[in-house]
Amino acid sequence: MATLIAPNEISPVQDAEALHKAVKGWGTDEKALIAILGHRNSFQIQQIRQAYEEIYEENLIKRLESELSGDFERAMYRWVLEPTDRDAVLANVAIRNSKNVDYSVIVEIACIYSSEELLAVRRAYHNRYKRSLDEDVASHTTGYLRQLLVGLVSSYRFEGDEMNARLAQTEANILHDALKRKSGNHEEVIRILTTRSKTQLVATFNRYKDDHGTSITKKLLDDASDEFLKAVHTAIRCINDHQKHYEKVLRNAIKRIGNYRDALTRVIVTRAERDLRDIKDLYYKMNSVHLEHSVAKEASGDYKKFLLTLLGQ
Repeated sequence: MATLIAPNEISPVQDAEALHKAVKGWGTDEKALIAILGHRNSFQIQQIRQAYEEIYEENLIKRLESELSGDFERAMYRWVLEPTDRDAVLANVAIRNSKNVDYSVIVEIACIYSSEELLAVRRAYHNRYKRSLDEDVASHTTGYLRQLLVGLVSSYRFEGDEMNARLAQTEANILHDALKRKSGNHEEVIRILTTRSKTQLVATFNRYKDDHGTSITKKLLDDASDEFLKAVHTAIRCINDHQKHYEKVLRNAIKRIGNYRDALTRVIVTRAERDLRDIKDLYYKMNSVHLEHSVAKEASGDYKKFLLTLLGQ
């Protein structure tokens, strides 16, 4: 379930006028921006953007960029983008961060979204950057990691519920043999992860655990320093249970591990209209503290107020 609290009907013109009032003149009324945009779904925001441009002949997003700054600006910017365009931006930012490329962002988009959703993100990426997502991923990676990530982002998986139990057993053994030694057959790992349906892969992961007495993700933690195996680990977690993956991302963000502010913003902004309530419940179950309390302790100012608004407060 979503955490976003939005009215069923809005007046895009009235919202556009209120937003213009909030950003014109000296100073910016951040409280008004949060009160409006923090309570509008993506369809409503696109209506507001169109009305704003028609009335004031300026781009709302560019105006917000000029008025806001820091974590609050980045969170608001990502929120008001059309969702597929937002994912294209997130992917590009992750790729361009040469000092600390966040492959998990690419893997999330490729492994959690449906085939049609992934295709829409690839189109948005192409329209915005005049290059393909596959091309940019390939140009910033090498070796097995490149093969895996390019295969994932270019995959178009079968979405049905059909499952072949014999194939699951065979490929569980292939994965086990390939991963038990660092010089294993990574081409087979890549083939399985990039071509099989999610239903088939979940059956394979379950068979792996049944046959070998441990989950495949726990096995992969033994080689946590290997970039390829880290990406494999993330892909499997995203396919197997994406809500558990997002809970772990949030937990690491609260602990200030990695690009923690970007991760915190990414999960809340991208899941607020989808299943953030379920992720919140899982976070509480795993940590015995409400996500809102953790966010309130970690963030500050308008950034904190905006995230808490998206969390349903």
